[in-house]
Formats: sequence, structure tokens, C-alpha cells
Amino acid sequence: MSSNAFGKLLTVTTFGESHGPAIGCVVDGCPPGLTLDAEEFRHDLERRATGRSRYTSQRHEADEVEILSGVYEGRTTGTPIALLIRNTNQRSKDYGDIVQTFRPGHADYTYWQKYGIRDPRGGGRSSARETTMRVAAGVIAKKWLAEHHGVRVRGYMGQIGDITPDAFDWDAVEQNPFFWPAADQVPALETYINALRKSGDSVGARVNVVADGVPPGWGEPIYGKLDGELASALMSINAVKGVEIGDGFAAVSQHGSEHRDEMSLDGFASNHAGGILGGISSGQPVTASIVLKPTSSILVPGHSVNLAGEPTEVVTKGRHDPCVGIRATPIAEAMVALVLMDQALRHRAQCGDVGVVEPRITS
Repeated sequence: MSSNAFGKLLTVTTFGESHGPAIGCVVDGCPPGLTLDAEEFRHDLERRATGRSRYTSQRHEADEVEILSGVYEGRTTGTPIALLIRNTNQRSKDYGDIVQTFRPGHADYTYWQKYGIRDPRGGGRSSARETTMRVAAGVIAKKWLAEHHGVRVRGYMGQIGDITPDAFDWDAVEQNPFFWPAADQVPALETYINALRKSGDSVGARVNVVADGVPPGWGEPIYGKLDGELASALMSINAVKGVEIGDGFAAVSQHGSEHRDEMSLDGFASNHAGGILGGISSGQPVTASIVLKPTSSILVPGHSVNLAGEPTEVVTKGRHDPCVGIRATPIAEAMVALVLMDQALRHRAQCGDVGVVEPRITS
């Protein structure tokens, strides 16, 4: 299988390449009756888009969503929802020098080894352009979760290079191009990213996602664990090299008396587990983090080989991000929302007759 789809009751299949005529997705399993129009996709797609600030790639795509099926008179019908976005700002000539060369740190070599053919234009299917459709699909999931369960999925930048937030304010996150929660640090980040761009290099990042309002009970034990599926979905995002749920790897230095989230009828004393116990949501906020590698497409020369097996030097031309993590926040939000909606539908299918079980701990 080519694995271009994920999910069980809510499935998402994406298609298209970075420099092809269009990209698209099919969202299957969305219940009928959800109000939906093309304009609702604009906000999150703008948050992910390139060319909107000088700190990301300058490829500027309109990202206008066309709803091809699954919606009638502004409401979902329960049939597959097909979404299409046409590519309008490709510059394939930027990749002419790498047609015969493998870019280090990219999927060029592995795609060649797997398929015996590759699309060198912007990385083809391995380009972050593909994540545009994940964000579009995530818009549907976010809306359904909010309307049916009161769930809100939000993300923010938790680290760029060695810089971490010195304060936290959700309101600040949407007021700067870095999704940074500490407004006073934004000028320093602007200086830092500008310097990286001028040097032709890049840096990694960490993005955190929080889902508030998730009720207890979502997720399946053993092979359908909520945290397992979140990790898989988040790990599928381009450039992600690590995923944490709750405290994640910090648990290695904690004691059990510290890490366990003690509880009373008034609530949990902490949330080190990230809102998931035994693969099932506890009713606390579900928290996850991803770490993204530094962008491999940089102006700093690097060593590689060409299709003939000869050594060569690579300098990547074109429009690229000094920190690909800057655009990852809405992508991570989308993947979390899609997993949560899928798990919610599966929970309803299996345990819909199970009422509120006492005692119920307030989060």
C-alpha cells in the first residue's frame, strides 16, 4: 500500500505534488449536517501559508479551496468530501540543477531507492505543500469537535533553536508570525530568523498542541491507543523527528511520586500524562509536542552524490524556510483534530450506550 490515507471511521486521503497542477484530499466519514463552505478554510490555510511574511518561504499560493463533493446547500451530506486547491505559483526551473543530484537531508535518495523514479520539482509528494490539504481537512474536524463536544484544539511554538518562551499568553500566539506565546520576545526572534536567512542556514523548532474539552473515554486499549495514534499522525508531518505526549521524555528524570497525576473529586493535581491514561483520554487537556528538524534546503554548500554515483556539491536554490517549524503549528493542530474526531466517532460506535460513569473527576 502507498499509505496516502489514514483514519478508521474518519479517513483522510491526500493527493497531488508540489509542482503539479493541483493538490487535494478526500475526507470520508464526516457525519451529515455539518455546515460548511469554502470560506471557512481560509483562516487556517492563511496561518499555514508561505509568502505571508519574510520569515517563511516566499512561494505565494492563493490556496483557494474548491469543494467538489460531499456538501449540498452548505451542509455535509455524509458522503465523501472532496477538496481541491490549484497550484498557481510553481517555479520548477529552480530545481533544474538537482534533477541528477540527491539533496542531503531530503527524500530524494529514499524515493529513488523505493520507486526508481522521483519528481525533483520541489520534492514532489514529499514537499510540505502536501500538508496544505491536511490543514484543510483539519478545519472540518476542528469544527465538528467544537460543535459536538466543545473541544478546542490550539497550538503554539514552544522553541526555536535555543530560544524558549519567557512567558505564556494564548492571545499573543495569533498576533505574530511565529505563533510565539511571549510577545516581548518577538523582536528578538525576528532578528534571529533574519540573520539565519542572510547566512543561508536554517534551524529546528518545537511546536506544542493542546486540546481542551476532550471528555474521558476516547481511545482504544492496546493497538488503538489515543496517544499512539496521535504520535503516528504527528510523526507523519514533514520534517518531524520526535513526538512527545504530556511530559514525554522528561519522564526519564522524574520519580513516580512526581509523575503520577494524583486525583480527587475536585480534579487532577497535575497533567504529566498529557490527558491520556492507558491509551484513553482522562478528561484533562490532551497535550502533545513535536520537534522539527532544520530545513535541509539551504544555501550553505553540502556534499552529496549524483545519479551516476559521482561526488558532487549541492547548493539548494529556490524559495525555502529558514525554520520550517514556523508554519507547522496549524498542521500539528489539524492532525490532532483529525485523530480526535476519528476516535470520537469510534467511541460513539462502540460505547454510545455507556452513560456518565461515576465517580466523574472534573478536569
